[in-house]
Amino acid sequence: MTKRIYVAATSQHIGKTTSTLGLVVALKKVGLRVGYCKPVGQQFVDLGNLRVDKDALLFSTVMNFDLQPNHHSPVILGKGATTSFLDAPTLFHYRNDIIQAANWLDRQHELVIYEGTGHPGVGSVVGLSNAEVAKTLNAGVIMVVEGGIGNTIDRLHMSLSLFREKKVPIIGIIINKVIPKKIDKIRHYVGTWLQQNHLPLLGILPFDQSLSYPIMSTIKKAIWGKVFVNEKKLTNKVENIIAGSLIKSHNFEKEKNLLLVVSPKRICTALDQIAAICQEQQIKKTPISGIILTGDGRHIQDSFTGLQCKKYILDHQIPVLSTKLDTYGSVVKISRIDVKININTPWKTKRAIKLVEENVDLKSIIKGVPAKVFDN
Repeated sequence: MTKRIYVAATSQHIGKTTSTLGLVVALKKVGLRVGYCKPVGQQFVDLGNLRVDKDALLFSTVMNFDLQPNHHSPVILGKGATTSFLDAPTLFHYRNDIIQAANWLDRQHELVIYEGTGHPGVGSVVGLSNAEVAKTLNAGVIMVVEGGIGNTIDRLHMSLSLFREKKVPIIGIIINKVIPKKIDKIRHYVGTWLQQNHLPLLGILPFDQSLSYPIMSTIKKAIWGKVFVNEKKLTNKVENIIAGSLIKSHNFEKEKNLLLVVSPKRICTALDQIAAICQEQQIKKTPISGIILTGDGRHIQDSFTGLQCKKYILDHQIPVLSTKLDTYGSVVKISRIDVKININTPWKTKRAIKLVEENVDLKSIIKGVPAKVFDN
């Protein structure tokens, strides 16, 4: 029987995809034929007449496998799926779809890593909570939790109870997003609790700011933006925000990939200041990765053609968006973005892989899977 690992998390946006991605690649590097599956998905893309979870699309790109939705993303709970199921549950065969996908993946791989969805209870409405899916797959579970002490332990205790109820074996715990200077403290206190509860600590991943950087296309959605120019550059990442009135307070020798948020009337003044500072400091590459032209409740009219600073924008291929929001509203919306790894953020993919390789005990993972799961 092929080895199966199920990666779950205590809640959304904790780092399931980051951890799963790193585990898949790291275990492949030690020589195992590793497969991937997102058994229950919610966010999907359409591939012709088929739907596939966004994470499955990401993994097919990173791992270079031929994406087959029925096998790599067998169940999609899109809009209206839950009410349709509750109205006529006998019309749906979700559990069988997952089993068939798993059997196919078993024939292709020595080990398959299954990525969970949301918090452990997600999917319960259709009988497919994370715990129920892991039980169906006869998989050992790796639980990912966000770094802390009291809150971390509380969330672990609550989340693991669902898996214990189903008698699903727990391989161990990965603690994610830990401030580096707090790693030793968390390792001591949370590690002590884990030992007392016979739960292996598989690794602690330090918080990495680069994984929280959005790209311009994500920002466009957050601010309901319209693109004026350089739409192909919406994959530019944003490391910080700069207001058009505060140009002189920034150090462009140290700062890069900045998002300029400015009113249409001040855009050229702001860019002229930036150009002058960069010339003075001999900075060849613009520090600006995108521009938002703010509004007053309305989108501005397309006045890009007449801008005096148009050449600077075109020469540096800076994407320009407009929004109905003012500067404050734009910044608030951007600050609330939930940033995930996707196919347009290759730097995040590389960093996630390295974090797992450097901080997770792969040998303990392999040894820790119960015999009934891990024996061929």
